[in-house]
Amino acid sequence: MIVLAAIIGGGTGFYLQKKKHEQEIQEAYQKASQIIADAKVEAADKHDKVIQSGKQRVDEYRESNEEELASYEADNRTRESRIAQRQRANDSTQQRLDQTHTRLAERRVELDEEKAEIAKLHDKEQELQQQRLSNLQDRANMTWDNAKDEILSNLADDLKKERDVEIRYLNDESEVEAPKIARILAEDSIQRGTQDYPREHTEHSIQFNDNGSKQKLVGKDNINLRYIESLAGVDLIFDPDDNKLMHIATSDPVRREIARNTINNLMVLRQVNAQTIEQQINMATNDIMTDIRKVGEDTVTSLHIGFVHPDLMKIIGRLKYRTSYGQNVLNHSIEVAQIAGLLASELGFDVRIARRAGLLHDVGKAIDHDVDGTHVELGVKIAETFGEDERVINAIASHHGDVEVTTPIANLVAAGDSISGGRPGARSESVEEYINRLRSLEHIASQKDGVKESYAIQAGREIRIMVDPQQVDDRKLKLLTNDVKDQIQDELTYPGKIKVTSIRSFKAVSFVGKERRRKKA
Repeated sequence: MIVLAAIIGGGTGFYLQKKKHEQEIQEAYQKASQIIADAKVEAADKHDKVIQSGKQRVDEYRESNEEELASYEADNRTRESRIAQRQRANDSTQQRLDQTHTRLAERRVELDEEKAEIAKLHDKEQELQQQRLSNLQDRANMTWDNAKDEILSNLADDLKKERDVEIRYLNDESEVEAPKIARILAEDSIQRGTQDYPREHTEHSIQFNDNGSKQKLVGKDNINLRYIESLAGVDLIFDPDDNKLMHIATSDPVRREIARNTINNLMVLRQVNAQTIEQQINMATNDIMTDIRKVGEDTVTSLHIGFVHPDLMKIIGRLKYRTSYGQNVLNHSIEVAQIAGLLASELGFDVRIARRAGLLHDVGKAIDHDVDGTHVELGVKIAETFGEDERVINAIASHHGDVEVTTPIANLVAAGDSISGGRPGARSESVEEYINRLRSLEHIASQKDGVKESYAIQAGREIRIMVDPQQVDDRKLKLLTNDVKDQIQDELTYPGKIKVTSIRSFKAVSFVGKERRRKKA
């Protein structure tokens, strides 16, 4: 019974479980059917929407294409209208060209007929001219060529006479007017070109304020002083009369300026040793070289002389530290350039070349302490090295009369050099140098045979020589003057020009007494 009950119970459970599963399956089928139905409805809706959207896009595309086609058709009609207009214009132009061609052909025929008539008239004219020429030759008993030669000869003589008279008149007028014009140009150039620069004497010495700063600079056993000398390339010498005054001895003005700046910078330092000396020497050298380059560039720019090689501008800048008879050479060169440029503008010459030659005329003085040769020779070499114009080179070579002048620019530079160096206040020299120069001039003249006395006058710009007329005749007088001139030029250094004047005075005096005349009477 128990087993039977269990079997019945199990069967009943199985049946119930199966029933439940069938119900779940039925529900699943129903849900699936509902989902499929919903999906079909949704798919139908989407299908309708897609179809509707496609139809709308097709309609829009069709309308757009129809509008574009309508626009193309309008453009084509416009183009066809323009083509028709152009065709009508071309037809009209062709018709006018045909008419013009017909008129030109008719005119060409008329011109040919006129040319033929002109040729006949020309032949007739030639025949009449030949008959006239033959009649004239028969009456004058002279051929045509002879008559032409005679007329030309008479005309040439008349023109030559008129030319000679005009040239003589112009020469006479120029001789009279030239000094006045030259004076006017010189005065105008001086007033417009020269400037009063403050006197720039190169400092050759340094004054110490106390013994402490001096001892700091000198160092133990003069070691600092000797080190500065070796690096700067100068000699540092204390004045025997003033132990706080130190002189900088060197022939190179750039080295002197480097040494002076170095010493001034070292005096404000607490400690002076080899390292600080090297630093200050390098700093002063860089400062001086920078200043040289800048001065050269500023000078070239201010004068408007065109392109100048950078190395040549550095050489020009070195002139700032060079003096000649107390006159700064750079300021002098700028002044000469301005004067030469003004004179060139008044006379119609090349102003740029005149200024360039004036600026470079003393450029050799920038290196004459380092290289053998006169500043003129060195200036010519520098100008040739940097490819300067031949007119500039000739102006440099001839501004002291060493070579022949081949261009008017050289004369303008020489004039500017004389004006700049000779104007009052431009140059100066010490009293000792002035007295020595006067004594040297008088000594050179006095040692010549036959010289009685010699006098240096006009601040040493002229020397007058009195000779013994019994020992020196007129021929020897000229030779003596040239000898003195050559010796002064070879042995002395002088600013500007020195005039040598030799004077030979011979007097014959006799007296006649009254009693003696009475006896003869």
